[in-house]
Amino acid sequence: MRRSAFAAAAVMVAAMGLAACGEKPSASGGVYTSIDAFHPINVSAPINPYNGQSNAYQGYNAMKLGWAKNHLTDLNAYYPGIAQSWQMSADGGTLTVKLQPNAKWSDGTPVTGEDIKVSAAVAFTQGGSAFAVTPGTAGALADVRVVDDKTVEFVQVTGSRSNVFQRNILELWVLPKSVYGPELPANFWDLVKTGGSTDAAQADAAKKARDDIAALGKKLVAFGPPKDVSAGPFVLESVNPGEALLVKNKHFHDAGKIGPEQVKLRNYADNQAIWNYLIAGELDSAPYTSTPTEVVNQILKVPNSKKITGLSQVSASLAFNQKYAPFDKLEVRQALAYLIDRAQVQRIAEPDSGKVAEHTSGLVEDAAKEWIGNEVGKLDAYALDKAKAESLLTRAGLTKTNGKWMLPNGQPFGFTIQVPAPFSDWVAAAKNISSQLIEVGIAAQAQTSADFATYQKEMADGKYAAGLWLIALGPSTYNAYARIYGAANGWAAFGGSVTHSPAGTKGNWIGGTETADVPGLGVTNPGQLTYQLSQLPVDQQKDTLVKLAKYTNHQLPAIQLWNYVNVQFVNETRYTNFPPENCECLRLPHGVWMQLGYIKKK
Repeated sequence: MRRSAFAAAAVMVAAMGLAACGEKPSASGGVYTSIDAFHPINVSAPINPYNGQSNAYQGYNAMKLGWAKNHLTDLNAYYPGIAQSWQMSADGGTLTVKLQPNAKWSDGTPVTGEDIKVSAAVAFTQGGSAFAVTPGTAGALADVRVVDDKTVEFVQVTGSRSNVFQRNILELWVLPKSVYGPELPANFWDLVKTGGSTDAAQADAAKKARDDIAALGKKLVAFGPPKDVSAGPFVLESVNPGEALLVKNKHFHDAGKIGPEQVKLRNYADNQAIWNYLIAGELDSAPYTSTPTEVVNQILKVPNSKKITGLSQVSASLAFNQKYAPFDKLEVRQALAYLIDRAQVQRIAEPDSGKVAEHTSGLVEDAAKEWIGNEVGKLDAYALDKAKAESLLTRAGLTKTNGKWMLPNGQPFGFTIQVPAPFSDWVAAAKNISSQLIEVGIAAQAQTSADFATYQKEMADGKYAAGLWLIALGPSTYNAYARIYGAANGWAAFGGSVTHSPAGTKGNWIGGTETADVPGLGVTNPGQLTYQLSQLPVDQQKDTLVKLAKYTNHQLPAIQLWNYVNVQFVNETRYTNFPPENCECLRLPHGVWMQLGYIKKK
């Protein structure tokens, strides 16, 4: 699969191919050449980090308050970005952020608290996480207070103490007030206050305020600054169909750490294009890309090429839409788990960048062992067992006739596994699973969507009976389980409680039952347990995690297939001092590596 290894979700890139390449990197080491993992090069796209086709490149000319470390258990472990330091109040309600004292924009003006307040305003127009305006949203931001030019306080809504609040604030894109401030109405913060009101007497006014903010959000997504005003280590100089050129920002607060004078980010259409760049020695580094063994070997034959590996808290799964029969029957989902040889799937789909998922728990195996210890071994591994599978299918009302499984209505049991065409590992996995199931009498087939954007939308719309889906997105345990017991499965936190929407409504495409009776747990509501994870201190989460792991292992809203390994390729011909194996920085953009003092001219 081609995806960002730095994000919670997978990103598909559709762009120009090798024909648009520029020249090879300068042997002097002044130009660093890489790939941006988040979106294609688009000449007409705005320099705006909220735009999906943006020419704002994470870690290069687009900056956050902080950069997330890939820590197994500490969801709030971050490297400094524009924030130099931060401190949560004793009651967990207020996060105080100190900005880098020398932080400046590329025009030479200081980055101030007012810039951060405008940045938060723009984030509110996009919604989500701490920047949700919906009344009663748990963990939402209530107020932004500029204490002085370099100090900002972020205040959480009254009565909510979400343990992901700090994480969500540190993920804030830092934008210049001089550029984005004029795009905001003078009464913007009044709109936020009104829109978040829980007063029934203000319901109409609150809805209008939220509608106004949403409309402004659409406008701001498309907004294109006339030039790049960057607080990052680089400034966008030019863009053509083949590459984006960024030059060193002399005003960057830590410019002495930045080795390259220029960065070229090459365009690409698919994995093959990236492999070709690497085999030709044209990249100094490339972010995670799904790469078959024979291509890995070709890349490593290139002089000075090497791979760096580290933990990736992401798991590929086969997810079901339980609105489609017979996936509404637990026995069928469990039977499929006993029929699919996950080790074979992993060998075919991700031989170098994956490890077979030993258990379906909702967490990657390393994280599960760290969080719940010996309880992992008590989960059902769903080892291959055709006899168990046949018994389960029979109990679900299916019958086997002439080697083919038939549904209770007499029709053949068959289904399509949908995957996005550009994700080579997902395509290979879907084909292999289909072949395995056909051999045992289930008429499965793999089918591709043209691109990930279409796939993601149609999956959310409930158009697929089954498809591949990323789960176990750590290190936040809440985020990991919200992937399967959040909006995609009907649960939403509101006003300190959790509600559940029926299958096929409000984005609920997984369609699981609100509660289920699980051996050893009794009747359990996984959405409520997941919400608890957002409120519980880290050292008090184990009991809830054990319950969620058992629930997931029994109910199987998805079958974990493999856990990713973060494999990245670098070439030391022109640069050296790349991050070491297993560095907590490996999932971050390579511009952040430079901010951390890595990547020096050779």
